[in-house]
Amino acid sequence: MKTVLIIGVGQFGSHIARRMEELRCEVMAVDENEKHINDILPYVTNARIGDSTNEEFMSSLGVRNFDVCIVAIGDNFQSSLETASPLKEA
Repeated sequence: MKTVLIIGVGQFGSHIARRMEELRCEVMAVDENEKHINDILPYVTNARIGDSTNEEFMSSLGVRNFDVCIVAIGDNFQSSLETASPLKEA
């Protein structure tokens, strides 16, 4: 079973999370918006509210333990870059 980390569960990220759940993947969703997290909870294994640009927060997720990490932050390009760069290094 694949493990997937989805960072940003707005419209695009939540669609990916639902599809991954259909494919029987274990999905962790991360978003700063509590409403987005509450909406996606029925479809994911785990969810966390937090700032993906915060290195301590990201370290607490254990990103190296996931098979796939998807950055689906669509409304803030800078945050998307600040999230993707450390993920690539990990």
